[in-house]
Amino acid sequence: MRERTIKYSEAFKLQVIKELKRGKFSSLTEARERYGIGGGSTIHTWLKKYGRKDILPIKVRVEMPDEQDVIKKLNKRIRELEKAVADSKVKEILSQAHFEVLCEQMGIEDIEAQKKKIAEQLSQEE
Repeated sequence: MRERTIKYSEAFKLQVIKELKRGKFSSLTEARERYGIGGGSTIHTWLKKYGRKDILPIKVRVEMPDEQDVIKKLNKRIRELEKAVADSKVKEILSQAHFEVLCEQMGIEDIEAQKKKIAEQLSQEE
C-alpha cells in the first residue's frame, strides 16, 4: 500500500498564517481542523519557517517552590553520578592496565586465564 503525502502550496500556507494573524482562529488546532491539515505540528512548522513566531502559542509552566528545589537536587545528583561513573571507568582502565603490567612482569602470558583463576580464588574465600 502506498503512503499518501499531501503537499501544501506556499500560497496556501501563507493564507493560513494570515488568517491566524488576523485572529480568524482561536488556536492552531482550530485552523488545522478547519482546513483539514494533517499533523499536529504542521502549522507550527510553517510559522517557524516564515518567521512568525509571534503567532505561536505561549507556553507557561507553573511550579510549586518545592518542585523547583526537587528539580535542582535531581539535576545536581545526575551531575554527581555522571562524574562518579566517569571516575569509576578511569579507575577500571587503570586497574586493567596495572594488572596487565604485573602479569607481564611475572611472565604470565594468558591474562584471561589468570583473571579466571583469581576470580575462582576470590569466590572460594567468600
